[in-house]
Amino acid sequence: MCYDISFTVEIKELSDYFPDLIYDEQLEINFDGTHIIGHLYDNHPIIYRNREDNKLHLRSMEWGCIPFYVKDIDKFARQRATMLNARSERILDDTKSYWHKIRNRRCLIPVNGFYEHRKVAGFKNKVPYFIRLEKQPMFFIPGLYSVAEIVDKETGEMVSHWTYTLITRDANSIMRQIHNDGENKYRMPLILPFELSEKWMQEELSHEDYKAILDFEMPSRELNCIPVYTIRSPKLRPDDKAKNQFYEWPGLPELEYEEEQ
Repeated sequence: MCYDISFTVEIKELSDYFPDLIYDEQLEINFDGTHIIGHLYDNHPIIYRNREDNKLHLRSMEWGCIPFYVKDIDKFARQRATMLNARSERILDDTKSYWHKIRNRRCLIPVNGFYEHRKVAGFKNKVPYFIRLEKQPMFFIPGLYSVAEIVDKETGEMVSHWTYTLITRDANSIMRQIHNDGENKYRMPLILPFELSEKWMQEELSHEDYKAILDFEMPSRELNCIPVYTIRSPKLRPDDKAKNQFYEWPGLPELEYEEEQ
């Protein structure tokens, strides 16, 4: 699955991709965009289609869906960790899943890349990688969003909680080598070329449209995958470089790019 992403581009640059984008708020998101951790449930700028004017809007949402039927966030806290990612297969095929219920609440998550860990024989710890698109400095991961109306226990006021989940799919050949261990191994974010990102945000999608987008597999050679220094530790890199920059791990076997159909 995917619990670590990166976004280091200025928010205003999103208008280069979506010129008519409407900003719902003056976004002042306080995080180090080099590494955004899903389990912290931080805010992130999310593109969605507003249901009142049917236009594309941008607003901050928390990573980790809170379903619209939830009335007490505290009681839902432990389950929320399972709502960071949505499997693409469940959106269409699992009619009992929450993701099927909110399949029309589509959104885009702007990123520069994401992180994943590789298990390597002989290494004590897994090796983290930073993965980005070779030819596109900023790209979009499709997601789904939810709006839960929950009473604030301190003020008694009803508060709207905007949250999102990131869609994942079966890994391509290069990502199978990186995300090769753990309960959710062999998964990767659903990465789309820009034309499919635009299509994902169309007002209406047919079943065939959904399937074509959710089944899309980004070719391995379109991805730039570099090993980086440990990302889930407060310890600074010994070379003082950013988390998403190359780090040499002595003895690390190279990834093998296979021919894909």
